[in-house]
Amino acid sequence: MVKDGENAPDFVLPRDGGETVKLGQFKGNSVVLFFYPKDDTSGCTKEATEFSARLDEFRRAGAEVVGISPDSVKSHNKFREKHGLTVMLLSDEEKTVLEAYGVWVEKSMYGRKYMGVERSTFIIGADGRIIRSWRKVKVPGHVDEVLAVLQEQQP
Repeated sequence: MVKDGENAPDFVLPRDGGETVKLGQFKGNSVVLFFYPKDDTSGCTKEATEFSARLDEFRRAGAEVVGISPDSVKSHNKFREKHGLTVMLLSDEEKTVLEAYGVWVEKSMYGRKYMGVERSTFIIGADGRIIRSWRKVKVPGHVDEVLAVLQEQQP
């Protein structure tokens, strides 16, 4: 599990639209990395649409916004199109990045244990270090809080 102040684990993942994205390509800019459980579910849709709606503000604050889930690129394409999403969606079907960030965890629902994504967000600074992280994210108000932290970081 990565902690604030540590170097963010690098990755190369496929994204919606079919391109490949490498964390290192954002060097010199901040990145808001949000991990979410599943495309087109209520909480994940709300989170992705809120980040998309505020994308211009995040960019003015010097950051790109990237969502990662274990869903396929095909699923991301449908999710993006259905909800008019503008944030980048990366597919981690192998769960290597989810594990590197410590967000692939054991969960429990109705007494049944299973592995899944713990909704989490990381702000990665221009130097590649994690500025701030949120784990077990509750969606209401979260995008506002992340943007406020980014805006505080600006000179």
